[in-house]
Amino acid sequence: MEIVSGSITSCSKEHQKIYQDWFNFVDSDADGRVTGSDATKFFAMSNLSRPELKQVEANMSKCYRLLKAIDCGFVDMEPLAPPQMDGLESLIAKSKTKISTTNGNAAANGTTQSQPSPSPLLNLFTSKPTKKTSLNAVTSITDGLKRLYLEKLKPLEVTYRFHDFASPLLTNSDFDAKPMVMLLGQYSTGKTTFIKHLLKCNYPGAHIGPEPTTDRFVVVMTGPDERSIPGNTIAVQADMPFSGLTTFGGAFLSKFECSQMPHPLLEHITFVDTPGVLSGEKQRTQRSYDFTGVISWFAAKCDLILLLFDPHKLDISDEFKRVISSLRGHDDKIRVVLNKADQVDTQQLMRVYGALMWSLGKVLNTPEVMRVYIGSFNDKPVNEGVVGPIGKDLFEKEQDDLLIDLTDIPKKACERRINEFVKRARAAKIHAYIISQLKKEMPAMMGKAKAQQRLIDNLEDVFAKIQKEFHLPAGDFPSVENFREVLGGYSIDKFEKLKPKMIQVVDDMLGYDIPDLLKNFRNPYE
Repeated sequence: MEIVSGSITSCSKEHQKIYQDWFNFVDSDADGRVTGSDATKFFAMSNLSRPELKQVEANMSKCYRLLKAIDCGFVDMEPLAPPQMDGLESLIAKSKTKISTTNGNAAANGTTQSQPSPSPLLNLFTSKPTKKTSLNAVTSITDGLKRLYLEKLKPLEVTYRFHDFASPLLTNSDFDAKPMVMLLGQYSTGKTTFIKHLLKCNYPGAHIGPEPTTDRFVVVMTGPDERSIPGNTIAVQADMPFSGLTTFGGAFLSKFECSQMPHPLLEHITFVDTPGVLSGEKQRTQRSYDFTGVISWFAAKCDLILLLFDPHKLDISDEFKRVISSLRGHDDKIRVVLNKADQVDTQQLMRVYGALMWSLGKVLNTPEVMRVYIGSFNDKPVNEGVVGPIGKDLFEKEQDDLLIDLTDIPKKACERRINEFVKRARAAKIHAYIISQLKKEMPAMMGKAKAQQRLIDNLEDVFAKIQKEFHLPAGDFPSVENFREVLGGYSIDKFEKLKPKMIQVVDDMLGYDIPDLLKNFRNPYE
């Protein structure tokens, strides 16, 4: 298959007519879209067995991606002959005869029947419907989540300013983005080397050394050629999910860049390389931007967070402690990697592992044991003279486990996106309760300034009152300190009162719409 930048008109008119006839036949409800229900009815007419139909349904997502590439002009249709579809021509002919007979009868009766204009097959994924479409007429789970967000969740977020207190408003690029993996750790723990080890090559702008080499946030993603894009440029591109980073200002954007290169792994996963976390005397040097806030922003977007440690750098500095605390609510994404473990022998490795678990236990504040991968993730062979044959076998098994964890990310991307969407909806609903309760307790006429200060000082009591009144779990509430800090810059008197209908819409979305969406896109031949 030849990759060109030509237009879709390279497909012959004869083939276009064949594809259009097929599309019109499959689109039984004439809404200009082929949905999962349409496809299921179409394939049910074949004589294929259920195992074969199950395989066809499982490969439909690949067909959608191919159609998108064709529609964008990346694939030349000229060498692609239409496949042989036995029995389909006769069915299409019968359908056309039936339509023409209906039109003839209508004309004889003096009436006219308008025919819906056919939507081209190749514009299927770019055409915008002129009316609201039900969730039964969306073409993917991502498409359904976009519609649910725009119609049901976003109005609640805008009304109660959720984007000012928690997370920026979502865009289409946030839903379409590839899964992301973020690497965190002190300097020289092997973050950049880890990415290089997975890619089997350097990426543009990569610097590796014993000193703090990575002084900026680098997003490593797929692209047509090898290049580095400055942060100010990448943050304003509509097709990139980084527009929310503009809130951290120019000081951060000057320390942010995107590194693009063609690579098969990057077609499925995007990596986020971060600056080394400061330790010791260097912590007294203040960064020019909110480092912890940026980490928290990326943590909400990422599918996996790797905390890298070095056997000789087990101490968790104050800044590292703040960084780990900012990952609150994303515990299921965190994996711990004890890198460069072949630099110590087996006895020392046991002590290092115990010291690491003790240090993490004081910071993570969770009774569950965190999964720790032990190994030496670089291109050099394991130092068998230090760790011995047993250590080498252990490192290889640990590396295989971590690679399996990474390869599962694209497979679980859809479930992760739904999980994050539901988590965001619950957070937005609780935020609406908080804002409306603060508004409710403000006086109508005099003493507003004193009342606002009193509410800010006693914010814990407000949270407890809301939790008790609406029977909400305490773990879903935001951090009191962070909320108090942002709340100080607003006038509570200008907040909106509680609108029960908006809350009910979000509850219905969580209780009915999302389960229906998952049900519609489950393989019907399972």
